[in-house]
Amino acid sequence: MFRLNPGGASRPSIHFSGIGGTAMVAGARLAIEAGWEVRGSDNPLYPPTSHMVEALGVPVANGYAAANLDWRPDCVILGNALSRGNPEVEAALTRKLHYLSLPEWLKDAVLRTRRPVVIAGTHGKTTTTALAAYLLDASGAEPGFLIGGQPLNFPHSARLGMEEAPFVIEGDEYDTAFFDKRAKFFHYLPEIAVVTSLEFDHADIYPDLDSIIRAFRLMLRQIPHEGRLIVCADDPNALALREHAHCPVESYGFDAAADWRGELAPFSGMPGGCVGLRVHRSGALWGDVTVPMAGRHNLRNALAAIAACAALGMSAADIAHAMPGFQGVKRRMEVFLEARGITFVDDFAHHPTAIRETIAAARQRWPRRKLHVLFEPRSNTAVTNRFQPEMNSAFREADAVWLGPIHRAETIPESQRLDRAAIVRALEQEGVPAAFTDDVGEIVAGLEASVASGDVVLILSNGAFGGIYDRLRKTYER
Repeated sequence: MFRLNPGGASRPSIHFSGIGGTAMVAGARLAIEAGWEVRGSDNPLYPPTSHMVEALGVPVANGYAAANLDWRPDCVILGNALSRGNPEVEAALTRKLHYLSLPEWLKDAVLRTRRPVVIAGTHGKTTTTALAAYLLDASGAEPGFLIGGQPLNFPHSARLGMEEAPFVIEGDEYDTAFFDKRAKFFHYLPEIAVVTSLEFDHADIYPDLDSIIRAFRLMLRQIPHEGRLIVCADDPNALALREHAHCPVESYGFDAAADWRGELAPFSGMPGGCVGLRVHRSGALWGDVTVPMAGRHNLRNALAAIAACAALGMSAADIAHAMPGFQGVKRRMEVFLEARGITFVDDFAHHPTAIRETIAAARQRWPRRKLHVLFEPRSNTAVTNRFQPEMNSAFREADAVWLGPIHRAETIPESQRLDRAAIVRALEQEGVPAAFTDDVGEIVAGLEASVASGDVVLILSNGAFGGIYDRLRKTYER
C-alpha cells in the first residue's frame, strides 16, 4: 500500500498511463502536491486537455510505448480508457510492475487519511461536488477535492487538502479499469455519500437500470454506521436506496416529505441567474440562501451540497454567506462568448433528462429571449437509439434546434444509431424549427443567417463538437 509521505527519506515515483483523462490529470496533481515524482504518457493531446497536462509541469511522453516505463516507477496507474494490447499495459503485465487503477490508488494514497464525501448519481455530480468543496473551503475546513470538471472557484480540479479534513470526490459509476469492472466509486471509502439521481446511462457498461442500482447498493454497504447517506427525495430510484443503508439517511428536494426541503424564496428572480431558495429542515425553517445558478436541477444540487456540508458541521449562516460566491464549473451553463448582442452558452448535458433540465434552466435565466439549441450526440448513450423517445421530446422547449454529427457513427450499426431525422420530425410537429447535419460549418452558417441580437445560443456537448466553439468565435468576433 502506498501512502503519501512527502517528508519521507525516499521520494516515491508514479507513472500515469493515459494522463490526459480528466480524472487522471487530477490524480497526477494530487501526487505532485504530495511530493511524488510524476511522469505520464498519452496519445497526442489537444486544447483544453493539453493545457491541463502542460500545467502539471512533469515529463509526458507523446504516445504509448513500453520504453515509457523503463524508468521503473514504484507504481503505474493504468487509465480506464486503456485495454489489452496497449504497449504500456502489456509492459506493466510482462514486467510485473506494481500497477493500479486510479480509484485504487486514491483509496490507499489519499482517502484513508481523510473524510471522503462521495457525490454520486446520474446527474449533477460535478456541480454538486464543486459547490460542496467551495462551501467547505469558505468555512476554513481546508478540504481536499477531486472534481470531474474545472471549478471556476479553484485554479485546478483537484487539491490534496489537509489530513483528517473532508475530501469531496465525484463518485463516477463508470467502470474502474480493464482489469476491474466495478464502479469507480466502489473504492472511495465514503463517510458521507450523496446520490443525486438514478437513471439508465453508460449503455456501453450497464445493460439496464437494475444493474446500475446494484452498483449503487454495493457502494452503500461501505458507509460506516456513524456515516451519512443523503438521497434526492424527488427521484424514486435514489430515494429507494435508503432501504439498503446501514447508516443514518437524509433526503433532500422539493418533495413535501424531504428532510431538506427547498422552495422558491420570496426574493427569487434576481438578476444574473441567481435564485432565492428557502430551505426547511425536518419541517422547520433552516434559512434562506441565494443560489447563483438557474434551473430547478441546480437548486437540487445546492440542497445536496447544503445537506452534506451541514453534516460536516457547517452552520446555516456560514453556508448562506458563502453560497453567492460560487462561480460554477466550466462547461456547465458557461457563457463563453457574447458578441453582436447574442449570448453563447456551453453546457455538458447529453442525457435526455439533463438536456430537458438545461433548456429549462436557460429559459429561467434568459426569459423572453429566443433560444437556439445545438446538440452533439457524443456520449456512449446519446449516440444510440436507446433513448430515442426521450430524445424526441427533450428539445421541445427550444425555439430552434440543430443536431450535429453523431460521434463515431461508423462504429454503430444503423439499426442501433440515434435517429436524428426522427427528432427533427417530432420537433417540427411541435412547431419547433429543426435540422440535422454532419457539417459543423453548415450549423455555423445557418446560425449566422437566423440568429439576431438578443438571442441565446445554447450548445450541448460533452466533447469538442467538431471545433464549433472556435468557429463561432472567429465568426462573431470579427
